[in-house]
Amino acid sequence: MAKKKPTILVVNDDGITAPGIKVLLEVMQEIGNIIVVAPDSPQSGMGHAITIGKPLRLDKIDLYEGVEMYKCSGTPVDCVKLAVNQIFKGKKPDLCVSGINHGLNYSINVLYSGTMSAAVEGAIEGIPSIGFSLDDFAYHADFSHCKPYVKSIAQQVLQHGLPKNTLLNVNFPNIREEIKGLKVCRQANAKWFEEFDQRLDPYNREYFWMTGKFDLQDRGEDTDAYALQQGYVSIVPTQFDMTAHHVIPELNSWNFDGVQK
Repeated sequence: MAKKKPTILVVNDDGITAPGIKVLLEVMQEIGNIIVVAPDSPQSGMGHAITIGKPLRLDKIDLYEGVEMYKCSGTPVDCVKLAVNQIFKGKKPDLCVSGINHGLNYSINVLYSGTMSAAVEGAIEGIPSIGFSLDDFAYHADFSHCKPYVKSIAQQVLQHGLPKNTLLNVNFPNIREEIKGLKVCRQANAKWFEEFDQRLDPYNREYFWMTGKFDLQDRGEDTDAYALQQGYVSIVPTQFDMTAHHVIPELNSWNFDGVQK
């Protein structure tokens, strides 16, 4: 008896026509039966935003032959929510993969990333989920060297599963020579220092373009940043429980006079 193929939800934040999602769906087709739900326009940097107060549209499209695809007017997280509730009708897929993103989502960028937020939403729904990103913002980026790693990582997740409330954040270095391998690591400590370029529009009204510099102060050799710098694919097990558990004992020692019962 033939083994049943897994059902895989494919999402992204760069939009339904982005080359990165085409590569991802092609790899996933080798593994299982896929359904693609992606934004109808680029939604980079949307984080875990959802659409409230206006309608969402979900339209089936024929972009690639033989692929069930839907474009969504909302955010990457909206795509996952609509897929689970309206397409799968509550019957969860076996895997949710997001990407492949045009640009890295390592270190603190995981908080801003629409790609990773879609994967996080998959994990919240109880679906084993992975976010994939490449260190190349170019529209016609070459994703070919990512394919074998995407397939292998997805197959391992399908085989072993993931612990509850966790997902994987996978980033690829932008190199054309052979990648050195995979490294499971931690998220590097870094932040953005924003700058705002102030300008005037034709009506003499102020507006701003946000720019900034990425400051990586973490020099550890066990981080995603270091792995990528050394030519490795980084894999960071990620969780969405943002509780600082180690601080709870300290807060319990504080004296909240007048309010503590």
